[in-house]
Amino acid sequence: MAQSTATTSSPYSRYGLGNILQPGLPQNVAMGGISTALTRINGYNNINVVNPAANSYINLTTIDVAAYANMVTLSKTGSADQQNSNFRLSNIAFGIPVSKHSALSFGLMPYSELGYNYTQSRKGFGTSSAVDTNLVNNIYAGDGGLSKAYLGYGFKLVKGLSLGANVSYIFGNLKQTASTEYPQLYGVFNSRQEQSSSIGGINYDYGALYNVDISDEKRLTFGYSASASTKLNSQSTFVVSQYTKDFSTDDENNASDTVVNTKNPQAKIVLPRIQHFGVSYQQDRKFLVGVDYTMGQWSNLSINGVNQGLQNSSSLAFGGQINPNSNAIHSYLAVVDYRFGAHFDKTYLVVNNQTIKQFGVSAGVGLPLARNGSSFYKINISGEYGRRGTLSNSLVRENYFNIHIGFTLNDQWFIKYKYD
Repeated sequence: MAQSTATTSSPYSRYGLGNILQPGLPQNVAMGGISTALTRINGYNNINVVNPAANSYINLTTIDVAAYANMVTLSKTGSADQQNSNFRLSNIAFGIPVSKHSALSFGLMPYSELGYNYTQSRKGFGTSSAVDTNLVNNIYAGDGGLSKAYLGYGFKLVKGLSLGANVSYIFGNLKQTASTEYPQLYGVFNSRQEQSSSIGGINYDYGALYNVDISDEKRLTFGYSASASTKLNSQSTFVVSQYTKDFSTDDENNASDTVVNTKNPQAKIVLPRIQHFGVSYQQDRKFLVGVDYTMGQWSNLSINGVNQGLQNSSSLAFGGQINPNSNAIHSYLAVVDYRFGAHFDKTYLVVNNQTIKQFGVSAGVGLPLARNGSSFYKINISGEYGRRGTLSNSLVRENYFNIHIGFTLNDQWFIKYKYD
């Protein structure tokens, strides 16, 4: 559908607020998604969108822009596989040093994505047996997503300890429809229920980092960050309409009647608290390894006072990178960052009494470009293969492959010149 705004093709995005995206830039995705205890990566300033305390390590103006492509294969027992692909801009983020030990960060990134379209058919409508007549199609579809704009500040409180906080505005539109069509009953009106929600509200993130210098080049870093449980505003409309359709061409006519058109009172969406724990160990310009653990209290998610029936989630991620020789002159491959990682997730979904789990493995590279004066550039590429869901209990299994491409700039701006 050329005019679709969906950036995902997952039936599991039907629940809650859609697929909640794990924050992180391509360099983090390549390392399994670890980020809570990361500061600079191989000498480059890095914008950490998970832990605002890491802003305290930004000493150059930093810009990070990335795009994302997703290819997914949907499988279901007794049905043919379906393949879909999507593409979008995944983030744009800026980091600006304020003092020697503090910096601001701001940017825009996706928070959730909603996109699905599937049909459940049954035969023998109005009869006592499931004969090949009077077919009824129940069609469920969703479209839209939420974005997150943030402004953060991080500073070093004492040697080794940094604190930080973000204030964010989460906003967007979600639309879900449920249609009932009768392709074999001439003259019968089809019906559709449509609920559209416009969502917006403030959210807060906070974090801390503690850095232990083992030597001049080796250090151990512990990180913690969390997203607070806050309330978003939601204004929704509910429309029930009737329409006709030419099933030979699949062309749908304009709605012939609107049975219900209601603008509901403004509602509140209570977001859950999400916590991140991380530890990393690195030797500057040599290697980096780390582990992250995330917990989300999604069982608390409610919309207009109605609990959404989700469960608490958890995720374990680990990964790292190596750099053969960042000072090499005659071998470009020696100065490239090579990254790897994996993650295992218990999602917040329970469908047909089945907990939906997910796992993924990833790899990527950081490609430095030629230095231009005080500017440093790097292209970050990552690929991730994973699986979500199961074929048990009449469910859908997703096999996906994601590609992330980002561009990082480090430069020295806002210089106060001095003349002798």
